[in-house]
Amino acid sequence: MKELHLISFNYPYPPSYGGIIDVYYKIRALADIGIKIHLHCFVDHIPETIDQEIESITENVFFYKKKKNPFYYFSSVPFAAAIRTSDDLFENLKTIKAPILFEGLQTTQIISRLKNKDQKLYLRYHNNEFEYYKGLSSSEKNIFKKIIYKIESLKFSGYQKRILKEFEGVFCLSEKEFHDVESYSKNAHLIHIFHGNKSVKHLDKKGNYFLFHGDLSISDNKRALEETINIFKTLPRHKLVVASDRAGEDLKKKIKSIENISIVPIETSENLNKLFENAHANILLSYQNSGTKVKLFNALYNSRYIIVNQNITDDKTLMGLCHFGTTSNEIRQLINETASQDYNEYETRKEVLEKNYSDNANAEEISKIIFRN
Repeated sequence: MKELHLISFNYPYPPSYGGIIDVYYKIRALADIGIKIHLHCFVDHIPETIDQEIESITENVFFYKKKKNPFYYFSSVPFAAAIRTSDDLFENLKTIKAPILFEGLQTTQIISRLKNKDQKLYLRYHNNEFEYYKGLSSSEKNIFKKIIYKIESLKFSGYQKRILKEFEGVFCLSEKEFHDVESYSKNAHLIHIFHGNKSVKHLDKKGNYFLFHGDLSISDNKRALEETINIFKTLPRHKLVVASDRAGEDLKKKIKSIENISIVPIETSENLNKLFENAHANILLSYQNSGTKVKLFNALYNSRYIIVNQNITDDKTLMGLCHFGTTSNEIRQLINETASQDYNEYETRKEVLEKNYSDNANAEEISKIIFRN
């Protein structure tokens, strides 16, 4: 019987944002092919109950509280990793002999206690954390946060180079990250994002608005929205809907003053799917070069046109399914062009996505690598 420890940086339910979407649907896909998952989660607060959606796809679920001590900011280890350590985790991993899959570098602080044991270690490489925090620092306007992100970036630069060599395999999300890892540890495997979508939706030719969605507590998303708002202020004939559960009051007030832009909460995956279905085109912009964003898959499977800039994906196949612009003027031109066109990309997307980017195929590939002996 195949068993696997999976250590998550957070509780993976509901699957409502980037990395945690990949974690949740990975667990589901691995369980679907018969692998027993022992799930370990670092959390701010231990939940009173385990959601049925998690319980049904795991063998065990263990929780560990993230440490709160601010002095970890002064540790040589990146803060995100330093707060995710636990003696209980070490004991639980020893008790059940199975390979261990770490979700993100931030869960790997315990590896120094494990690398001489007889359990094989694997890593899901969610980000090049050095570049990720460098990008956050660049986008952040708060000077204190900008400095914190910059320091975290520098810490991760050395940390990831040291630790990546300790794994039997590193599962990378994108071509760029694959080449980053392969350049100094030679144990990289390209496994695309787990996204939970089964089939491409067959939609009619026209939607009602342009859609921007994302977590607006993240500086990169805030910067992308600011750029998008500035573009649509010059396009009063086109309606933009901003969907987010994390929008500040200042932003809501700003949007309320613009006639062709509105903001709505997401709240549930069902609501988000309805927003996708009714959108004529999606605006996906980023200023961080960190591989393929999960939101791209959700839009490609569930909506119509996708307008992106160069940082949404480095996958040439996926880029071929999008409309690409690098400047505000190019994005503005694409908005005007798609607004006047009938959507007709269903067959192309179905052929590409369902054949090459399915969760089941990804799970089979991971299983083949971990359990090859």
